[in-house]
Amino acid sequence: MTAVSDGYYFEDLSVGMSASITKTVTADDIDIFATAVGDFNPIHMDEEWARQTRFEGRIAHGMLTAGIVSSVLGTRLPGPGNVYIRQLLEFRAPVRPGSAVEATALITKLEPERNRVYLETTCTCDGTVVLAGEAVLFVQSRQRRL
Repeated sequence: MTAVSDGYYFEDLSVGMSASITKTVTADDIDIFATAVGDFNPIHMDEEWARQTRFEGRIAHGMLTAGIVSSVLGTRLPGPGNVYIRQLLEFRAPVRPGSAVEATALITKLEPERNRVYLETTCTCDGTVVLAGEAVLFVQSRQRRL
């Protein structure tokens, strides 16, 4: 379980700030995610079936990996109390059960007139980028609360 920080107000943020979380994705995580969203594609659920594919084994749902990005945004940077507006995702490599996924968010742009924060989002496993994208969040300010 990831600890929740107090979060940041818009005024506390600056371009270049970053935060990361590492989570090891287990077979149980994949099973629970499949049950939660109803995606029982055998590439995720059946090791024997998945061995016959180009992935040569079971892989995690891409959106499970993307959820680790959400964890960084919701608990670290910018943290609790902020609103996720948009996420662009590119899935670059598979995540296998037992893989440690490091999700990182890096602030690339601040839009003060709209209290929007743009972040580069990346997930890596053993140095390989498995997910890349961009997130946009509405971040509360001291003057303008959600």
